[in-house]
Amino acid sequence: MKQFAALFQALDATTAQSAKQAALVAYLRVAPAADAAWAVYFLAGGKPRQMVPTKRLKALAQQAAGLPEWLFDESYEAVGDLAETLALLLPPPTQAVDLPLAEWMAQLLPLRALPPDEADARLRAQWGMLAAEQRFVYFKLITGNFRVGVSRLQVTQALAAVSGVDAKRIAHRLMGYTQIGRQPQAGDYAALVAPAGGAEDSAPDDSAAGHPYPFFLAHPFNQPVADMPALLGAVQDWQVEWKWDGIRAQIVRRGGAAWVWSRGEELVTDRFPELAEAALAQWPEGTVVDGEILVWLPDEPGPRPFADLQKRLGRKTLTPKLLRELPVVLVCYDLLEHAGQDLRQTPQHARRALLDAVLQPAPAAIAPDDQRTLRLSPLLQGADWPDLARQREAARAMGTEGFMLKHRDAHYGVGRTKDVGVWWKWKIDPMSVDAVLIYAQRGHGRRASLYTDYTFAVWSGPPDDPERQLVPFAKAYSGLTDAEIAQVDAIIRKTTRETFGPVRSVEATQVFELGFEGIAKSPRHKSGIAVRFPRMLRWRQDKPVAEADTLQTLAALLPDHPP
Repeated sequence: MKQFAALFQALDATTAQSAKQAALVAYLRVAPAADAAWAVYFLAGGKPRQMVPTKRLKALAQQAAGLPEWLFDESYEAVGDLAETLALLLPPPTQAVDLPLAEWMAQLLPLRALPPDEADARLRAQWGMLAAEQRFVYFKLITGNFRVGVSRLQVTQALAAVSGVDAKRIAHRLMGYTQIGRQPQAGDYAALVAPAGGAEDSAPDDSAAGHPYPFFLAHPFNQPVADMPALLGAVQDWQVEWKWDGIRAQIVRRGGAAWVWSRGEELVTDRFPELAEAALAQWPEGTVVDGEILVWLPDEPGPRPFADLQKRLGRKTLTPKLLRELPVVLVCYDLLEHAGQDLRQTPQHARRALLDAVLQPAPAAIAPDDQRTLRLSPLLQGADWPDLARQREAARAMGTEGFMLKHRDAHYGVGRTKDVGVWWKWKIDPMSVDAVLIYAQRGHGRRASLYTDYTFAVWSGPPDDPERQLVPFAKAYSGLTDAEIAQVDAIIRKTTRETFGPVRSVEATQVFELGFEGIAKSPRHKSGIAVRFPRMLRWRQDKPVAEADTLQTLAALLPDHPP
C-alpha cells in the first residue's frame, strides 16, 4: 500500500502530464504484478462497490478520535472530503505495517459481507496499521470514491512504455478490465503487458472473446456556419448522421455468442437481451458494430426520451411487460470488425458500405414503420453547409442532439485522440431557462473551501400568482469562472438562512441561466420534471428574481408538449 499511496500523492501533486506519466511508468516498472493489476484497475477508472456504509464509518472514526459529533461534522465541512477527514482525525497508527496493495484488497473486499460488529473490529485493526497518507487511499477505496487526476489514455501510454507494446493494442486489451465487480489478478496484468502476437491477442473461446474495441470519440464543433467551408471543405467529403441521445454501445458477435458493451465498459447484455439475441441470429461470426441504444416504440417515428431508457437500467428484473412497453433498438453507425478482421484502419466510407451489407436485406434509412431491432443510422444529404444547418433545426423533433460529421476517409481511432478533424459532434444549442439559486454546498478537492455545488429553482406560477413559490428542479456545479465562483461564494455566506449539515439554504437573490441537453417528466422530482446535463451558461446579474422562469416554461420544453 505504501508504494501505491506514494503514486497517488505524486499524481495528485502535479498537473504536468509529463510528470504524471513519469510517476506511472516508475511505479509499474517495479510493482509486483498482483499490485500492478489492482493499480491499473483503479487508475483506469475501476470502482469497487462501497465496502462499508458511510454513516457507520463516520461513527467509528468519530468514536476513535474522541470527538463530539458537531466538531467532527465541522471538520468534515472544512476539509470537504470524507477520506481526508478520517485520515487526519484518527489517532496515529499503533503498529504500522506495509502490506502489498493486492493483500490489502484481499482483506477489504470481504468487509461488505461481514456482520457489522466483525467488520467494525477489522476496520479498527486495519487503520491502526496505516500511516496517514496510506489511510487516505485506504478510505478512498472502501468508500468506493477513489479518483485521481490521471486519464485512461495516460495509463494506456504508461503500460505501452513499460511493455514496449503499441498503445492501441494496450487500449484494446484494457477493454473490460475495469468492469464492476471484477477482481484483477497478477495474470491479468501479465496479459496486459505481454509481447504482441501472443495468445492474449487472439480471441480464445471464453469471455475474452467478447471484448469490444476502444470507443472512438468526437470533438465538439462550435464554429459559425459561414466558416464551415474554409474549416471543413466540401459537404460531399463528409458523412452526416443524426447524433442520437441514447447509450453508446458495441455489440460483439464472436465465439458463438453475443455481448453488449456500453461506452463506460460495462457489460450490459443482461439489460438488453433482445439486442444480443438479434445479433446472434442475424450477424455472421466475427462482427463488431458500434451504435446507439434507444427506446423506440414500433408505432412511433422517433425514439423515446433518455429517461425511458433509464427505466430499463434501473430495474433489477426485466419483466416481459417492461420489455414490451420499453423495447430497445441499436441504431448502427459503424462496423469495426467483419469476418474476424479489424476494420478500424479502413476508411469511413468503406466501413459504411460493409455495414450496409451486414444489415441487409433492408439497409435503407430508417422509416417510420421500421421495427427492426438492429437498424442502420440514416445518412443525411445537403447541398451545402447552410442547407445542413437548416436540416439540423429538426433535431429536437427527431429526438436527437444535432449532427455527427465524419470524414469519408476517417479511420476509427481510440478515445478522443489528438488527431482531430475526422469526427465532429455538431450539436444544437442547449435548452435553457433562468433559474434562482436556493441551496449551496461545498465542493471537493481544490474547491473544498468554496460553495460551488448549487441547487436551482423556478417559480410554480406566473408573476401575478400571489401563492407562487420557488420549486427546486436541478443541481449544477459547472460553467462559472474561478472569479465568479469566489463572488458567488461570498454572497452565499452573507445570505445564508439555514444550514442542513453541509448544505446551506440561501436567500433568493441570484439568477442564473441554466442550459441542459434533455428534459422529461419525472414523478420522482418535486417539480415533476428532470433535466439532463444541467450547467450554468451565465450569471444573470441583470435579471430580478421575480422575472425568473416558471414550471410552465419548463413544461413547454417537454418533447410531447403541444405546440
